[in-house]
Amino acid sequence: ASPPATTTVGTTEPAPVPSPRTSCRSVVHIGDSTSVGLVSPQVVADPERRMEAQYHSVGVVDATVDASPGRSVIETLPGQRSGLAAAEQARAAGHRGCWVFALGTNDAANAAVGSNVALADRIDLLMGVAGDDPVLWVNAVSQRDDGEWSETEMERWNLALEAARSRHPNLAVDEWDDVAVDRADWFVADGIHYTSAGNEARAEHIADALVEAYPA
Repeated sequence: ASPPATTTVGTTEPAPVPSPRTSCRSVVHIGDSTSVGLVSPQVVADPERRMEAQYHSVGVVDATVDASPGRSVIETLPGQRSGLAAAEQARAAGHRGCWVFALGTNDAANAAVGSNVALADRIDLLMGVAGDDPVLWVNAVSQRDDGEWSETEMERWNLALEAARSRHPNLAVDEWDDVAVDRADWFVADGIHYTSAGNEARAEHIADALVEAYPA
């Protein structure tokens, strides 16, 4: 006897879920030495894990990362530009879009050793350049227990950033410290800068935070 006929019912593969996207099409990222590793081939070997590629992966078409050692909003090393000067240059060059500011580590330290420019004033200076453009500001974190670069000083800076949101409705704060504060394995020996794994995690986190703050 012939075996009973069987009917195979086809199944439809579910449509792929689109990855989250940001409404930011053009981004200027201004950072200090903690952002240098985000774009360095020597630190992050895989180009897809670097900061520019992470921005592109969430829908940013034009991403510029301007990172400089020793940089704060107003202070910098000889021959380098401050964060304020970098933002002013980007604006003068025609940037209209979103901003990511990854500054504050050196601002907190400079304030701790006696700078006469208040933390709030530093934030307001940079926000003044951004105007009404969307801003994501990555807050600061440290593994140090004492000194001007201690986590206590970073927390003061982060509180100033949070307070600035009431003055600047276009300011979103990326609470990177909540993610990184307990991840000593992401930091090199100085407790400030990041390992390759730390930079990769930070780049992905910043891109995700941009989506959360300014979704498509």
